[in-house]
Amino acid sequence: MHRLGRALLGGFARARGSVPRRAAASGEEEQFVFLEYEPPPQAVPERREAPAAARPKAAPAAAEEERRRRGPAAAAAGGAEPWAEAPSGVSCSGCGAELQCRDGAAPGFLPADKYRSAAGGAAGLRAAVCQRCWLLAHHGRAPRLELPAERHRLVVSAALRHPPRHGRGPLLLYVLDVLELPDPVLPQLPALLSAATPAAAVLVVGNKVDLLPRDGPGHLERLRRRVVAACARAGLRGAPLAGVRLASAKTGFGLEGLVSRLQRSWRAAGDVYLLGATNSGKSTLFNALLRSDYCKSRAPDAVGLATVSSWPGTTLNLLKFPIINPTCDRIFRRQERLNAEAEKTEDQLSNEELKYLNHLKKQGYLVGRVGRTFQRPKPSPVVDFDPDVLSYSVDEDPSYSPHKHKEKEEFTYNEVKDARWCFDTPGIAKENCVLNLLTDKEIKLVLPMHAIVPRTFILKPEMVLFLAALGRIDYLQGEKPAWFSVVASNLLPVYITTLSKADAIYEKYAGKELLKVPMGGEERMKEFPPLIPQDVTLEGIGTTEAVADIKLSSAGWVAVTAHAQEKLLLRAYTPKGTALVVREPPLLPYICNIRGARIAGTAAYRTKKPPSRVENLKTTGSR
Repeated sequence: MHRLGRALLGGFARARGSVPRRAAASGEEEQFVFLEYEPPPQAVPERREAPAAARPKAAPAAAEEERRRRGPAAAAAGGAEPWAEAPSGVSCSGCGAELQCRDGAAPGFLPADKYRSAAGGAAGLRAAVCQRCWLLAHHGRAPRLELPAERHRLVVSAALRHPPRHGRGPLLLYVLDVLELPDPVLPQLPALLSAATPAAAVLVVGNKVDLLPRDGPGHLERLRRRVVAACARAGLRGAPLAGVRLASAKTGFGLEGLVSRLQRSWRAAGDVYLLGATNSGKSTLFNALLRSDYCKSRAPDAVGLATVSSWPGTTLNLLKFPIINPTCDRIFRRQERLNAEAEKTEDQLSNEELKYLNHLKKQGYLVGRVGRTFQRPKPSPVVDFDPDVLSYSVDEDPSYSPHKHKEKEEFTYNEVKDARWCFDTPGIAKENCVLNLLTDKEIKLVLPMHAIVPRTFILKPEMVLFLAALGRIDYLQGEKPAWFSVVASNLLPVYITTLSKADAIYEKYAGKELLKVPMGGEERMKEFPPLIPQDVTLEGIGTTEAVADIKLSSAGWVAVTAHAQEKLLLRAYTPKGTALVVREPPLLPYICNIRGARIAGTAAYRTKKPPSRVENLKTTGSR
């Protein structure tokens, strides 16, 4: 286990759009939600977990159950058993927390029986993950840890202030969510460094570009310029900034290029740290690099995948894998593989490759194929013949032998004594973020998981647009209609009404199915902060180009397009304590043009989903 930050961590206690449905009350009130994006019932947890601030304290009747949940240390009257009290010294491969069975509310917890069974097995605790990672991976939910946001920052800061190894400062691979521009954590990066790391370089990776549609020629270069400008405003320019790249850790777009960039410029000069805000995609990128040419060939067998979830703050401590030494021969062989794969067409892929590629196309607009040049030969499977398994009658259920855990491989001393490492670090919490107010069930609806289908509406003055119950934009004054393009999760409904009815609509339907998020009815809305207004004045530049984005915290944004020199007075609302940002210039200035025909009798246009593009794959050809 990498021990940096353990002392700090020990105190942790933390397509197509459907035709709109009209409200019965008025033909002017419309709800636009995409039914085909409704999650299957099993994808949403049955039980709604309220935010920590609103969670009721345990009743006295549940005290005994709470003591039992906290493990043998709390349940044993005469004191805990030695194996329960002694530090395990083993990290959870999913989140990095030290495994323990003493406190169910602390990081790294395993129930006592699971802990004892894993510790006594052939693979030991090295093959185990904590209960929280297990629940996140298999059920999409987990108990919330009450962790101060500053703890994550301290773990990251302590790691970066460690004296440089190999005589070279680290490379900081800052993962930036392009949907969150301007990134709220990027300006804090210089404060995390110190005089102990003067040679540290920063390579910024603009992640999640797969979620944004192509709004016009050169849209990726425009996105890259926006990221470069954000870096300049944060004080990252010149020597410390090693470059800016766009990628998608989820679909693999841009990752082969990122690996080539790292191997050719940084080579194996020093350690690499993945940094960024919560939910920026660091752990997804860590897993993608682990399965690429960037790590040693044995690493996937010896290093577990990081736990990935929509819940902020999944990673709790440092995770790592050893970086392969990019010798000239390895770089040459890797480039040969990339050149050969770039000459393929879709009909030359295997059925398995094609099926996976089509799956990725449904996830995002930009897709890449990440492979491995250097792989260990896979041993032939050995079938264990157990006659006891076969000796049962037709009236009996088979009694299978206990599952034998595959022993986890370990690196030898010589393999890693001079190794450079790639570290995944805890995400730094975003302040004034709407996600901090939501439950795990609500977060799954708010965070986009599939390619965003823009929804465009034409509004006249004194009309109102609701984005669920998380944001609202009033068109107060203007001479002509204007276009409002919503870029947000496809699961969040958009509701159009008039200014005179807007307050009543919010009071009646916030917390209910019509506005969807938050969910939980009147009781949920009692604890949810009210919407706070902010006036916005804009001047249009033409009917084909947006003038600005109104970013409603992390719920999404609305691009505003108006006639040239047309002055608009808008009033935008977000929940109290969250940030509302007017982004000029807009991230996707031509987003208004991605729309179908006007839906008669409504303010909406039909949606249009642009096609996906696969990187390094020919689009035509045959076997």
